[in-house]
Amino acid sequence: MSFDNAYEALTEGADDSRWAFGTGFDDPLAGIDTTVPSDVDAGELAARCLALGDDALIMSHRLQEWCTNAPELEDEVALANIGLDLLGQARLLLARAGKADGSGRGEDELAFLRDSHEFRNVRLVELANGDFAFSIARLLVFSTWRLALCQRLTSSADQVLAAIAAKAVKELTYHRDYAAQWTVRLGDGTELSHQKMQSGLDAVWPYVAELFAGTDSGLRGEFDDVLAQVLSAATLRLPDSPAAEGGGREGSHTAELESLLAEMQSVARAHPGAKW
Repeated sequence: MSFDNAYEALTEGADDSRWAFGTGFDDPLAGIDTTVPSDVDAGELAARCLALGDDALIMSHRLQEWCTNAPELEDEVALANIGLDLLGQARLLLARAGKADGSGRGEDELAFLRDSHEFRNVRLVELANGDFAFSIARLLVFSTWRLALCQRLTSSADQVLAAIAAKAVKELTYHRDYAAQWTVRLGDGTELSHQKMQSGLDAVWPYVAELFAGTDSGLRGEFDDVLAQVLSAATLRLPDSPAAEGGGREGSHTAELESLLAEMQSVARAHPGAKW
């Protein structure tokens, strides 16, 4: 069935109702064999996918908050696209988590119907945006770490997770490049832009250690090498801030996550199961 305009499609093509909130589309893993391999621990797989899905979901929301607020129109588009990439990753990972643990929970339920203590994202992604330099520092750290991690996950014994990671690698390569370019542009720019970029990096740094909890030293080494190259080009110093206490992976979050979820989940909670 075809329509002359978008409004007609919304009002007259409704033999397939959609959620009034959330994704409103088919299961992103529909048609894929999601049987957990016999040599993979289903509980560990679900926990990993949930954590990485939460990271992507919350970071995506923070990036969306830059819409109409970025310094240039080009960056409005870039940040929106990065946010959409991460939202796509979140959909796949949360769907995989729900299927792996056998709970039957879908992506919408996991995104909109959990309380803050049930989220497993790292605290780095939930911090309020601050100024543009802070957000660029966070994106640089986040994308550098996540790219290195997803490159490793492409060889996961779970072929679904491996495929999700392979797709993410292509996206994250651009995310890291975008953040690195802005880091150099601000760091090696004016005295004011240099100061703001250094301050942003200093504010982000206490949350870096949490990214590597329970991972191999090679991952941290690769991250440090990339950061050293970028910071050298940006004439910035490597922060030596102590690690912040607590951990989002255990459900210990900042108050900023609660306010973020209150906004993100408001419609879904006010109208549970609503469709249009």
